[in-house]
Amino acid sequence: MTTTLQAFVQSLDPKTVPRVLQIQSGFYHGGSHYELSGNECSLSTGDIIKITEIKVKKVIATYNEYSRLPAAEFPPDFPGLFTIVADKNPYHSIEEIVQTLHIGSLPFGKPTLYSHSQLEIGDIIIDKDESIIFNSVEEVNGVKSVTCKVTVKGINHSITLPLTHTGEFYECQDERIYTLKEIVDWKIPKNRTRMAILKDVIGNCTRQNLFYSAKRMVLKPVYEVKTLTQYGGFFNLSSDLDVEVLDITEHFDLKLFSPILNTQDIFEKTTNEFPLVAEILEGPLKQCKAYKLLRCGRRIIVHKKYQADRIIASESRSDTPKRHFLIPSSYKGKFKRRPRFFPTVYDLNIAKRELVDLYVVATKSFHPVHDEFSSLNVGDLLQVKKFKSHEVLREGTKTVVDTLECTKTNDGNPVELILPLYGEGGFMEIVHDSKQYSLSELCNYFQLPLNAKISVRDLFTVGEDILANTSVLTLEEQITDSYLLVSLHDKPEEVWELPVYRLSMSFQVVGQFNGKVFSSPTKTNIEEINEEEYYMVRRYENHVQLPPPRPPKTPVYENKSRPIIMQEMLPKNEYAEESLQLGKQEDSLQASNEKDLKSTTPNKEKVPERH
Repeated sequence: MTTTLQAFVQSLDPKTVPRVLQIQSGFYHGGSHYELSGNECSLSTGDIIKITEIKVKKVIATYNEYSRLPAAEFPPDFPGLFTIVADKNPYHSIEEIVQTLHIGSLPFGKPTLYSHSQLEIGDIIIDKDESIIFNSVEEVNGVKSVTCKVTVKGINHSITLPLTHTGEFYECQDERIYTLKEIVDWKIPKNRTRMAILKDVIGNCTRQNLFYSAKRMVLKPVYEVKTLTQYGGFFNLSSDLDVEVLDITEHFDLKLFSPILNTQDIFEKTTNEFPLVAEILEGPLKQCKAYKLLRCGRRIIVHKKYQADRIIASESRSDTPKRHFLIPSSYKGKFKRRPRFFPTVYDLNIAKRELVDLYVVATKSFHPVHDEFSSLNVGDLLQVKKFKSHEVLREGTKTVVDTLECTKTNDGNPVELILPLYGEGGFMEIVHDSKQYSLSELCNYFQLPLNAKISVRDLFTVGEDILANTSVLTLEEQITDSYLLVSLHDKPEEVWELPVYRLSMSFQVVGQFNGKVFSSPTKTNIEEINEEEYYMVRRYENHVQLPPPRPPKTPVYENKSRPIIMQEMLPKNEYAEESLQLGKQEDSLQASNEKDLKSTTPNKEKVPERH
């Protein structure tokens, strides 16, 4: 049946792509297949195109028909965080749920619904309003069904519901936080709208978008389809283009089109299909020197697919936006350790668990609530000892306070100090370690996170070593990610890793490769990732981990007749000048403190020898 392109795209299930369309009508500049403004293409009646990908061009947000707020246009990568409102319209069968909602392997693809009436599945009775998690669509004993998870009386059950099952099902309220891209990809039902609430924005935001904070808005995506001609040319069509099309997929031989694959498609191939030769049809969108070799028309060898370790690192600078990197464990550069900074005694206690010896210098003064505890002045040198709980007496009531025992070594005469964990001082780590470490040595000898600076660059990187020009790097944590091991066809011996999920490229497989195959990279590929990618890799890596405990607050049972007990060493009007000078003093303070520590502490920090 002939329909407009917009109506076709809105009703299209992305899981059924690719689709073959025949152009039925439309007014263009005569001829066929040439670019307009580098984006759209002139089409004539009778032309055949293949839709290979659907992506969101923008998202229109409206408040309601009575509001004076204008419609907002969000780009698909808008850095907002949303909650979604449960759809109040019912689903009348399992088949309708499957056809309307996105069900997949990621946590986002696990929609949760409840039945308006009681369900009896075998020996299991599911009360109405009981949450049912839809996990996957499978064929069970020749019947297409959905596998679900339900909890009955505290016991988890796995059940199967055939698509023919009818009833009245409603969406459960979802308390998750989503990005706009996640909502568009997973949470906008087919042929329905999605109501969402903008909770927060990461980074800058236009005034118009801020109008919608904490308000319910209806999100409507405008799509763009990537299409392929029979002659191998790519172009994009906006879904609101004035064109009528006819879906002829069922009556067309798809072999007449060359199969187009992206990095994920290649990664999903079986192991025995490697190594293979692929031609790049569309290069990466990332403007990065490391990927400048991946130009359209070049051929690459894909040696294998595999999982590789990466270290997440962030540049510690306050004068420019923070940069983030994924450093491969094979990085051949060298690092020197740099001091860390701890805002509270609580943070000192956490760091102490990681090192045998920890030396710090106080950068703020501290005066405790209880007389039983010690005070600190700016410049005090401390060796952190151990955690201990102390009983204190306050207005006739005994209270247990967690503390950290330290030794002050200012004048060569050690003085024992007891600091409460609630102490909001400031501390800079003393690092008297001039050794150069490889990345693997830092990860093996020390606990992440830690601060380090590049001392020797890696000469075997793809492009230049982008870490060499950074200031201090905070090495945060180790993750495992998916990669393709590739090389250029004319330089098969220079092998590097190509990220699967952060690089948008299109390939055409040319054939098998019969030369020498490599199983590990010979060149280092350091990725610089943006803010969204940074939070995504950390979020997915840690989705099953609990968040760290929050630092303790100053006790509320302090004597209110006492003056303010947490204060800077200088009065407020002098503090600004003092803080400006503090940064300049840190380097010289570090050097002098190391000298003092060497003369006052018999046992230095023990740093493992390199093998």
